[in-house]
Amino acid sequence: MAGQGLSTDEVQGIREALAAGRKPKVVFTASAGQVAGQLGQVVELTDPAVSDEFVVVRFGRDELPFSPADVAMAPRGAGRRVVEPKVEAVEPAPEVVAPEFVLDRVPQPRREEPVQREESKVETVEAKPARRAVKVVKPKGPAGLTVTLAYAEGEWTVAAQQGGKVLAKPYVLKPAEALRMVALVDVPGVHEAVEQILAAERSEAERQAEKLRAELAEIEARLAELREAG
Repeated sequence: MAGQGLSTDEVQGIREALAAGRKPKVVFTASAGQVAGQLGQVVELTDPAVSDEFVVVRFGRDELPFSPADVAMAPRGAGRRVVEPKVEAVEPAPEVVAPEFVLDRVPQPRREEPVQREESKVETVEAKPARRAVKVVKPKGPAGLTVTLAYAEGEWTVAAQQGGKVLAKPYVLKPAEALRMVALVDVPGVHEAVEQILAAERSEAERQAEKLRAELAEIEARLAELREAG
């Protein structure tokens, strides 16, 4: 009998097994509908923040998403082959033909009267297949895409991630490129924050330039003195 779904620790164990290259076996619970009791293999865990059906199970030739309540860890010794779902049609009971017989004590009728026969009436009952709850499986859509623009320690960086897969690690952008990306976001608060950052950077750059100019002037004066002494 199928279990009561995956616990948080079991989900973490599946995540570690997938990272190690294994595909854990699971059994479908009663909440999975007509496939309850069948076996499958977990091939991916998507982002649970995007959908509660983040456990992707290979079942037959399909890979479909389920929630942790729809599957449980398969017991040890479960068959290695993934069984495709089979829905057996319940055949109706064969029709019972009522036997004909003549009552022994019926008086002999005259020639002009037809012989009356009684047929035993047998009610035929057809067995109807039991209704089973069928889970409507939603088609698996593409994982969510997240692009992050960040500013820290004087540098602008951008990164991209789709689901649990990192598409681009944070890499440094020029301030002008970052400003063009921020301009696409029509949010006044964001624009004000960027303007404050750029103003602070300009102020710091001007302070450093002034300091370097002063140091350069001292060096030039020292060089002039050395030349005169020579």
